[in-house]
Amino acid sequence: MASARRNGILVALALALAAGGGYYVWQSLEASELADGIASGNGRIEAVEVDVATKLAGRVSEIFVDEGDFVKRGDKIAQMDVRQLETQLRQAQAEARRADIGMETAKALVAQRNAEKRAAEAALAQRKIQADSAERQRVRAEQLAGSSTISQQQLEDARSAAEGARAAVAAAEAQSASADAGISAANAQVIDAEAAGDVAKAAIESIQTQLDDSTLTAPRDGRVQFRVAQPGEVLAGGGKVVNLVDLGDVYMNFFLPTDQAGRLAIGAEVRLKLDALPTRLIPATVSYVANVAQFTPKSVETAIEREKLMFRVKAKISPELLQKYIQLVKTGLPGVAYVRVDPKAEWPAALTGTLVE
Repeated sequence: MASARRNGILVALALALAAGGGYYVWQSLEASELADGIASGNGRIEAVEVDVATKLAGRVSEIFVDEGDFVKRGDKIAQMDVRQLETQLRQAQAEARRADIGMETAKALVAQRNAEKRAAEAALAQRKIQADSAERQRVRAEQLAGSSTISQQQLEDARSAAEGARAAVAAAEAQSASADAGISAANAQVIDAEAAGDVAKAAIESIQTQLDDSTLTAPRDGRVQFRVAQPGEVLAGGGKVVNLVDLGDVYMNFFLPTDQAGRLAIGAEVRLKLDALPTRLIPATVSYVANVAQFTPKSVETAIEREKLMFRVKAKISPELLQKYIQLVKTGLPGVAYVRVDPKAEWPAALTGTLVE
């Protein structure tokens, strides 16, 4: 029994080695068919993915798209529950109305204090006139008293009138100063009311922004790849709701060794042959060549080690071509990228088939 099992294992290993050898022979044959200026690498069709996520924590109220749907930029994707935000908005609007009323009241008080100030200034001017008149009468009384023209009592009365007039001027000046203080206090109330109004308006704008953010829209044209959340789920801030694929930005990543990647130019012509579409070639161009090698050993000592250096190359399909076949574009499809490392190299016969246009 053990011998039979061991023989079976040996047969399986032999088959695996034969298959592996066949694979490497096929690879070498394919490589031999390519001209010196043509390189190739395996890859998969990829596209830019975008997660549509909620900015604020909350409950998902409704999702308007399904997996596979095409959406345009700005289309509604989902709606978060906004009942609490709407309550906060009404409260902030009430605070704004209260601030407006407070501002009107403060402005009316300022007008009243200005009127009081004008009345105080008029009273002060009148008191000064009276004080000047009383002072002139006192001076005449002093002169007449020196010649015994008036009695001592009349002199005292003139002096008392002058003192009383000066006291009235001082009182009027104090009333005017008090009116100034009242105006300053009223102006401060206006400033406070304006600040309260600004705070209320800022709160309204903030809540309105949150309400706007609660309606999730597509950031770009694309196709819905996954519905990550479902209606009724409670998500934290940044919680993903839908995953979109931007079918206007489709590419294939493949890898080339150092000698080929070093000769490759940005914009070089690429032809993609997909396993799902073996009879058609998809035109593309090199949009990126990595400046750092991958699969690199820590210390490169020999030529054999240097051959292990591989650089990532990105071949991008034109957006115009993608838009033309938007319904057929799919990501994840495997294939081979053939790139013209030497711009003067001729494409082999196998790569001059029908191009997708």
